Amino acid sequence: MLSASYPSLVGKRVIITGGASGIGEGIVAAFAQQGARVGFVDIQAEPAERLVRALGEVAHEPVFHRQDVADCDGLTSAMATLVETLGGCDVLVNNAASDDRHALDAVTPAYWDERLAVNLKHKFFASQAVWPAMKAQGGGVILNLGSISWHLGLDELALYQIAKAGVEGLTRSLARELGPFNIRVNTIIPGNVQTERQMRWYTPEGEAEIVAAQCLKGRLQPADIAAMALFLASDEARFCTGHEYWVDGGWR
Repeated sequence: MLSASYPSLVGKRVIITGGASGIGEGIVAAFAQQGARVGFVDIQAEPAERLVRALGEVAHEPVFHRQDVADCDGLTSAMATLVETLGGCDVLVNNAASDDRHALDAVTPAYWDERLAVNLKHKFFASQAVWPAMKAQGGGVILNLGSISWHLGLDELALYQIAKAGVEGLTRSLARELGPFNIRVNTIIPGNVQTERQMRWYTPEGEAEIVAAQCLKGRLQPADIAAMALFLASDEARFCTGHEYWVDGGWR
């Protein structure tokens, strides 16, 4: 669908969280098709293995490591394994997230902790695990996936939106502190992307409402988000850092 080619990504070592399905699947495929060496983590083994098989024609077969990102100790270990396997890390894409719906009155302290771990906490610790390798090699790129949801203030997503607001703060903080080491950090903010998971929530009428609210009439696909990730990871974006990049069709 999208055909831009980035020579600077050939052979780059890219680690992606939540890469087995949805937006993450699109990002894994896009980097692999650019000739990058890709490693990814996900809690879902079957779709991850299916994705690796489907990408059998790429120059470097992606490496999958099964890991729950909410387990930060386990995630740190998984990141170290992938850095060793790939021989370093040039790009980290913090994609993993879960937008489970919830009522305010049903939120418990345990549920709060679990939602923030899945949607925000792991992004810091995944970054912490790879930035020593980036510093040692003279630079790198960290991309955090945010969400349009908290900008819109949607129902039944309070904890998800709290976490996604925090992602933008995380990006600004890391960009400032890691900039002297030539590490660029940005947020990608997707609109409503048509994934299998999202289709659980929307009726045909709901789909039509999304399209009607967008300036551009059509449904965003994972490849549209992956296209932004490729650009921001490439040398063409060498002075892009500390900011949010929207891919939402102009949804307001």
